[in-house]
Amino acid sequence: MYQAFLVKYAEIGIKGKNRYKFENALCTQMERTLKPVDGEFHVQRQQGRIFVEAKGDFDEEDVIEALRHVFGISGICPVNVIEDKTWESVAKGVGDFVEQQYDSLDFTFKVESKRSDKHYPMTSPEVCVEMGGVLLDRFPGLSVDVHDPDVLIWVEVREKAYVYSKIYAGACGMPLGTNGKAMLLLSGGIDSPVAGYMIAKRGVYVDAVYFHAPPYTSERAKQKVVDLAKLVSRYTGPIRLHVVNFTDIQMYIYEQCPHEELTIIMRRYMMRIAEIFAEKNKCLGLITGESIGQVASQTMQSLAATNDVCTMPVYRPLIGFDKQDIVDISEKIGTYETSILPYEDCCTIFVAKHPVTKPNLNVIRHSEEKLVEKIDEMVQTAIDTVEIIEIDE
Repeated sequence: MYQAFLVKYAEIGIKGKNRYKFENALCTQMERTLKPVDGEFHVQRQQGRIFVEAKGDFDEEDVIEALRHVFGISGICPVNVIEDKTWESVAKGVGDFVEQQYDSLDFTFKVESKRSDKHYPMTSPEVCVEMGGVLLDRFPGLSVDVHDPDVLIWVEVREKAYVYSKIYAGACGMPLGTNGKAMLLLSGGIDSPVAGYMIAKRGVYVDAVYFHAPPYTSERAKQKVVDLAKLVSRYTGPIRLHVVNFTDIQMYIYEQCPHEELTIIMRRYMMRIAEIFAEKNKCLGLITGESIGQVASQTMQSLAATNDVCTMPVYRPLIGFDKQDIVDISEKIGTYETSILPYEDCCTIFVAKHPVTKPNLNVIRHSEEKLVEKIDEMVQTAIDTVEIIEIDE
């Protein structure tokens, strides 16, 4: 039975004097993520590592699965703790660990060591050599292979000694909350949940806005978006989801503007409304799942027309991705099966047969002048009647 988990991080390690802020943020996220997991856990920092001490009964797989959703972690290592770090105790502890973990003791191995306690009487290379000898003497079926071993055994000497041989990959990235907050335009498709995940991976808290168009979009379509937000929140933490009734605005645009420009003009108003909520929630930018050339509204010219109405940055993490790349990430984070459920969203119910792919910005602005009579009032109504759903996994 493992007694603790050693957590490794990558990018945080190259930070300067403010590294402690990133480490503290990572510890906070780990504590939040471990709260629903059975067991009692204590998270603490130690010289380039974070340790999770486990007390009482716990499920190792549940702990690892929870920590794999925390951005900033590059590796999760279940470890045995050796309280007495005298050489005799460490040697015995490592031997006992190998005996407990492996039924068949006829593999090749290599010992790696990290000696953070510089007062320890042996150097890291000496620990590796001597420990290899101890294991060979105790288990004659083992043999050393320093180039391609079957098992890599790690021994770390700190305030205590730790031994482990398995490293589970983490989500990497940066701890949530270290890079502000942004507003995600969440549509219910494959792309936008992946976009939210990727921006969150860089340490950004995410809120979301969804444009609902009843009766043309059903309650099941809305529930699909709520479900997607819950799946994404496993990585991003709590999400404030703004459900905006977009029906009247959409119908008014349909009635007043050229049909080939519908999608571009609707997206421009979506961006305007999303930016208002972003400002209210102290977000520093918008997030979309757009990829160059994927559909008519995502050509370079269309993206420029959409950007024209925004004053804050628009982050498009999928901008150079092929669709299959996006699908692969969607499957990895568990949103794909929900994203492909066949419920309409407001971007698909009024689609022109031949939408403009290279919109002229001046022409689009001229078309929007036809909306002047009512559009501001409609936008304000949409903002005033927004439904806010607090999402937490």
